[in-house]
Amino acid sequence: MEDEAAIERARAVLADAAARLSAAAVGHEAIASFDPASRRFGIPRGARFRPIGRGWRLGVLLLGDDGTVRATGSVTRAVPPGHPGHMAVSAEERREVRAAAFRGPFPPGSTVNFDAPVLELTPEGLRGGAGPLLLKDGRVLVRWSLSAGDDAARDLEPYVAERVSLLIDPPQGAT
Repeated sequence: MEDEAAIERARAVLADAAARLSAAAVGHEAIASFDPASRRFGIPRGARFRPIGRGWRLGVLLLGDDGTVRATGSVTRAVPPGHPGHMAVSAEERREVRAAAFRGPFPPGSTVNFDAPVLELTPEGLRGGAGPLLLKDGRVLVRWSLSAGDDAARDLEPYVAERVSLLIDPPQGAT
C-alpha cells in the first residue's frame, strides 16, 4: 500500500513538472527510435530515425510532454554529418547517426534523443531495477549517477523540482 502511494505521488510530480514546463514554454527536444542501416529484400536501407515524441531532459530522466518518463539515453544533433575521414569505428558510427538525424524529419540543428527506454512506474518496475528510478522503503528515488549506487539516490520530488527550476529560470550565462 505504501509503495502504491509512492508511485502515485511520483506520477503526480512528473505530470506537474510536464505541465509547468509546457506552461513556461520551455523548449523541448525530439525523442526518436533509431533504426540502423540494413537490407530489406536485398535492397540497402540507410539508417533512419522515427519520431516517437518530444520531451525535456531532467538530468538522468527524459520527461515526455505526454507524461512518459524515460531513462536518458543517447543524444545527437540534426547537423551535416561531414565526410568520412578514415576515423575510428565509433566516430564513423556517430557520423552515421548524425546523418540519419540530419536527413530528417527534424529541423536542422535540433537535438534528438534516442535509445531512451521507458521507465515503468509500477512497484514491480521500480523494485530492484538497474535504471535511474527505484522504489525503496515507500519512496521513489532517483539514482542521479548509476555508478554511485543506491546510497547516493535522492527523493524524486526535490530532484525534479530542481531540474524544472533550472529549465524555467536558468542561471545567468547558462543559455
